[in-house]
Amino acid sequence: MTQDTIYALSSGGLPTGVAILRISGPAARVALETMSGRLPEPRMASLSRLRDPQTGDLLDAALCLWFPGPASFTGEDVVEIQCHGGRAVVAALLTALGRIPGYRPAEAGEFTRRAFDNDRLDLLEAEGLADLIHAETEAQRRQAVSQMGGALGAVYDGWRSRLIRMRAMIEADFDFADEDDVPGSVADGIWAEAERLRDEIDAHLARSRGAERLRSGVQVALLGRPNAGKSSLLNAIAQRDVAIVTEEAGTTRDVIEVHLDLDGYPLTLIDTAGIREAEGQVEREGIRRALARAADADLVLWLTDPDAQAGHARAAPEVSAPVWTVATKQDLPGAAPSGRGGEGDEPRFRLSALTGEGLADLISALGAFARDAVGSTSDPVATRDRHRRWIAVARESLTAAISGGRPLELRAEDLRTAADALGRIAGRVGVEDLLDVIFSEFCIGK
Repeated sequence: MTQDTIYALSSGGLPTGVAILRISGPAARVALETMSGRLPEPRMASLSRLRDPQTGDLLDAALCLWFPGPASFTGEDVVEIQCHGGRAVVAALLTALGRIPGYRPAEAGEFTRRAFDNDRLDLLEAEGLADLIHAETEAQRRQAVSQMGGALGAVYDGWRSRLIRMRAMIEADFDFADEDDVPGSVADGIWAEAERLRDEIDAHLARSRGAERLRSGVQVALLGRPNAGKSSLLNAIAQRDVAIVTEEAGTTRDVIEVHLDLDGYPLTLIDTAGIREAEGQVEREGIRRALARAADADLVLWLTDPDAQAGHARAAPEVSAPVWTVATKQDLPGAAPSGRGGEGDEPRFRLSALTGEGLADLISALGAFARDAVGSTSDPVATRDRHRRWIAVARESLTAAISGGRPLELRAEDLRTAADALGRIAGRVGVEDLLDVIFSEFCIGK
C-alpha cells in the first residue's frame, strides 16, 4: 500500500471558498500532467485549467503546487490543488483522480503516517500535530506547537544518548579489563551521572502531572441536592441553555458536560444528578454516575440552596479533590449578599445564576484553579499517558542499574532497557503495534 498514490480533501467541510486536495506518492505528478498538461515549477503556485482525463471536460481553474520528494511533508512527491470549494467541483476532481491508475483515497492519518515512515516526523512530533489540530485554547496550542517542533523529542533523545554513553563506558571496562596501563575502572564515574539523570526524570514527571489536564481539560463537577441550582449555574457559566431547568426535583438524570476556555486554559464543567435518597432506578443510576464523576474530578463545587443554608443541608460527599461550597439562589428574600463567602463552614462563594451577581468571582477563581492545575506550559512535558508509562519504565530500569549488588553485565542491561524505553516514546524502537492507533486520531486528508 505504501507504493500507492493517495489523495484526499484536506481542507475540511464543504462548501467553502477554497478547497485543498492533497496527493502523495510515486505517481503524484501524473495528476497534473494528465489534468492540466504540464507540471509547474517546484514549490511555485501556478494557475491551471484542470480537465477530466477521460472526457476532456473543464472541471475547474485552480492553483496547483508541486513538491518533489523528499522535500515535502510526507517525504514523497506531493501535489496540492487549491480549487473552488463547491461540493460539485470537489466531487468532480476526486472522481477524476480516482480514475488515474495506481491512485486510491487516503485513509485517516495516512499522510502523516507516511511522513513518519519517511523520517520527516518522529512519533512525538506526529502526536503534537494531532494535538495542534484538536487544540481549542491558547495554552493547548502553545503546548502542541512546542511538541510538534521537536522540543519534547530533544529531551528524550538527550536522555537516551546519555544512557547509551553510560553503557558504552561499562563495555569499555569489559574490553580493557586486562590492560595494565588503564588506571582504575572506566565505568566508576557513570553512576553519579546516572543518579543525576534519574533526578532529572523525577523532576520532569512532576512537571508533567498537569499536561494531561491541559489536553483533556480540568474536570470540575457540580454536586448538590436536587434543585440546588446546578443546571442553572451550568447554563449561566456556559452562557447558553445546555441543561433543562425546572422546579421539578431530579430533572437531571445523566451527566452533562460543557467545555470552556477560561483565560486560555481548558475546563470541563460537569452537571450531575441531585444527591438524595433516590426514588427510582433511573435516578439511582444518575446519582451513581454523579458520585463516580466527582471521584475523578479535579475540583468539586458543592452547591447549597437557601433551604440547605437554613439547616437542611446534606454533607458533601467524601472525595479526594478539593471541594468549594457555593451558596446559590442568593436573589431570594433573606439570602446573604452575593460575592465571596467567609471562612470555616461558610460558603466560599455566594451567587445568583438568575441575576449574575457573584458569578464573575466564581469564574475568575475557576480560571485561576485551571491555570494552577495545569502548571507551566513553557517547559517540554510528557503530554500523554503513553509517554509517562515508558518514562516510568526507564526510571525503574535506571534505578535498578544504580542500586548495584549485581554483576556489571546485568547493570549494563538495565541501562539498555532504560534507553529502549525512551526510544519507544519517539518511535525509535519497536512501536509498530501502536502506529495504527495513533494515526487513526487524525482526520482523512492529514
